Amino acid sequence: MTLENPRQSDLPIDPIFLKRWSPRAFTGEEIGDEELLTLLEAARWAPSGYNAQPWRFVHVRRTSALWEAALDILSDYNRSWARAASALIFVGSHASLVLPGSEEPTELVTHSFDAGAAWAFLALQAARLGLATHAVGGFDREGAKNVLKAPADLEFHAVIVLGRRGEAGGLPEKLAAREIPSGRLSLPEIAFADTFP
Repeated sequence: MTLENPRQSDLPIDPIFLKRWSPRAFTGEEIGDEELLTLLEAARWAPSGYNAQPWRFVHVRRTSALWEAALDILSDYNRSWARAASALIFVGSHASLVLPGSEEPTELVTHSFDAGAAWAFLALQAARLGLATHAVGGFDREGAKNVLKAPADLEFHAVIVLGRRGEAGGLPEKLAAREIPSGRLSLPEIAFADTFP
């Protein structure tokens, strides 16, 4: 499927950053074990404070007996389009862990930041493989803990909707109109020398 990508960078960055975007239209086509595990392998190599690697991923495929229960964790809005995906990947992290060489847990103040880095690595690997990802925050975090049998100290941050990109025509009209790569604020709007203006 070809889509005109209007994104243009002001500076010479790797094209993968412009190629990656967050669609809502998916085909429902199955994704193989190797493809899915390759995404998680890329996420595994993200940097983290203390090299603690606090992120944890639970993936639920549409062929799983848990698929409907996993979909029910999403908000009504997100469920309306995510049901056509191939898998849902729940992203969480531990706020503290016992690090190598220690006997007591260490508070990981950057655990959610680190999980975000792992998600970014996963998303870029997906784009490299021609897969689509869309991370959402609209879901029931306690419901996710219960359905996925997560440890009590795990904090869920997002659900990654994963699949092969489908046709926008399969979406409700309002969503179909938004099914294009989005722009970004300019660099001077987000990055400043020395102090905030």
